Amino acid sequence: MLRLMKSTSSTRRRFLQSSAIAAGPFILPSGIWSAETKPNDRIAVGFIGLGMQNRGLQNRFMGDKSAVCVAVAECDTTRRDAAKKRADDKYKNNTCKAYKDFRDLIAREDIDAVCIATPDHWHAYQTIAALKSGKDVYCEKPLTHNVNESVAVMNAVKKYERVLQTGSMQRSSREFRVASELVRNGVIGKVERTAVNVGGPGAPCNLPTEELEPGLDWDMWIGPGPSRGYNSILSPRGDHRHFPNWRTYKEYGGGMVCDWGAHMIDIIQWGLGKDNSGPVATIPAKDPKATKGAQLVYEGDVPMMHGDGMGASFYGTKGKVEVHRGIFGLWIGDKLVAGKIDRGDKETNLGKELDKAEAEYLKDPKVKLYRSTNHIGDFLNSMRTREKSITNEIVGGRTAIACHLLNQTYYNQAGIKWNPKKNTFAEGGDPAWLTRDYRGEWKV
Repeated sequence: MLRLMKSTSSTRRRFLQSSAIAAGPFILPSGIWSAETKPNDRIAVGFIGLGMQNRGLQNRFMGDKSAVCVAVAECDTTRRDAAKKRADDKYKNNTCKAYKDFRDLIAREDIDAVCIATPDHWHAYQTIAALKSGKDVYCEKPLTHNVNESVAVMNAVKKYERVLQTGSMQRSSREFRVASELVRNGVIGKVERTAVNVGGPGAPCNLPTEELEPGLDWDMWIGPGPSRGYNSILSPRGDHRHFPNWRTYKEYGGGMVCDWGAHMIDIIQWGLGKDNSGPVATIPAKDPKATKGAQLVYEGDVPMMHGDGMGASFYGTKGKVEVHRGIFGLWIGDKLVAGKIDRGDKETNLGKELDKAEAEYLKDPKVKLYRSTNHIGDFLNSMRTREKSITNEIVGGRTAIACHLLNQTYYNQAGIKWNPKKNTFAEGGDPAWLTRDYRGEWKV
């Protein structure tokens, strides 16, 4: 592998930007970009936070011949070394640089993009720092830890004129696009209600302190979050093979409302056409101790019930659409007219059922949604064209806001009146619900 030098990276970045400005938006056939690419023409990517999720992302980026992993940053020694070894083994050299402090990676001028898969409480700070340094960003979902961070990230992408992709990769799966197109084109009539079947809100972290072994910079892991003693549930040591449970706790994640909600609520927003907007209100659950039953309410008095449906579900005056990963159903009236609604059903082919739904109900659609079949490939292509990606900062930021509003409804057992145009309360509300206390220098 030829190491990318500062002049090469800067020249390539200027070329990509000037080409998009001078010639207008352009999309080249995917086959061109999948062909063998000269080392100096590859997109140089750095990876921040090398746990379970970014291990997979690193491998997928390295599987694209137009990209190259040049650096990794991780506060755990074992995971950091393992990530460097994956890159070195892939390219059969020893040129991938490994950093304990992500700021050292971001400071490099020969890196074109960063891929961030740290815990949620780090996302906004690291994303904005990377954008400010002139890098494009792929950041895992949920894009932010609170409402104000979403606004800050959206503003930063615009200010620094960068490209961002959120890891809400369901939009790059056909079943979710077809489901959303059916809804957007009125196949099930006027939408009366929606639902997402995901787990509960975040919980306060009350884990006991455990002895910290050498090799993990615990202070760096905590970063902007509240200071507390080490616990292996938050950051298991070593190159582990599971998703840690920091996401359960609201100090570092947002429970399943943010974890799975960033996937399923995202599809609700897509199907309702609310990518540039969002809910206008929330309604708390009847039981103050409940972890499901709260609602987001969209314009036109269309509720989204939390805890119902298949995954992401739409119920209209003429029928319904329900969709989850690998399963999909379209009902007209009470009749299932296309779909595979049981993963254990070996007789029904999902692809053929989607073909049927498109052929019969989407022959000449008025609304055609963004089509992507490769979430990382879509991000890399957007870097070249300078066009917005399928889950850009507006999509990811506003989906995260919807998740945070739902969580705050549970946390405070209070309904919210919301102004999605201004991303603030329409009336009442406590500004503290939109942000958090930041520790030390890590303020957003």
